[in-house]
Formats: sequence, structure tokens, C-alpha cells
Amino acid sequence: GPIQVGQSITVMWRGKPVFIRRRTEEEIKEAQEVELSQLIDKEKDSERVKKPEWLIVVGVCTHLGCVPVGQKPGETRGEYNGWFCPCHGSNYDTSGRIRKGPAPKNLMVPDYAFISDTRVKIG
Repeated sequence: GPIQVGQSITVMWRGKPVFIRRRTEEEIKEAQEVELSQLIDKEKDSERVKKPEWLIVVGVCTHLGCVPVGQKPGETRGEYNGWFCPCHGSNYDTSGRIRKGPAPKNLMVPDYAFISDTRVKIG
């Protein structure tokens, strides 16, 4: 079914969870306004998305391979309103970029393409 603004879903791809989030205007703004100097793994939000409203990332923490929380309503999304890995405290922002904690890299963006307004092909 349709993904509502502010909603996230998880799909499996190559045995890994992929987080698909339809970001709110506030989440997009938060991601776009971050100064690169504040980032551990320096990537602009525009380098991570094809359409600002949609963020698609592999949901595997880049520290030790755990699955961060923040996908389901009520789960903590960490200090930067994205995802939080409770195993060792990595905090990701609304663009899936590592902001705090031991993870060395941002959540990976898989190859993907929009094949219609309502469908995306991953891989």
C-alpha cells in the first residue's frame, strides 16, 4: 500500500533490511541544513537521495552490523531523529548519516531507481 509522509517501511534485499522512509518536510530540512564539517562521513543529503522526499538505505549499522531501531512508531530515533543502534550507541540522522557513536560510515544507500511514482527497484 501507499507509504504515508513520515512513515517508514522495511523490505528485505539480498538478505539485508532496507529502510524506506517517506520523509516529512521537517526531516528533509534537517538533513539539508547540516554543515558537512559536523559529519563523521561527509556526504550531502542531495548525494544520498534521488527525490528529497524518499530516503532508501540499507538498515545495517556500519559499526558491527546490528540493525538500528527507529523504523517502527514509538521506537527511539536517536539524538538526530533518524535511527539509533542501541548495541553501542550509534546515532544516525534523517539522511542516514552517522552523527554520533562508534560507527565509521553512513548507512549505505543501495543502487535503486524509481520505475513509477509508486514503485522503486532496488539493485
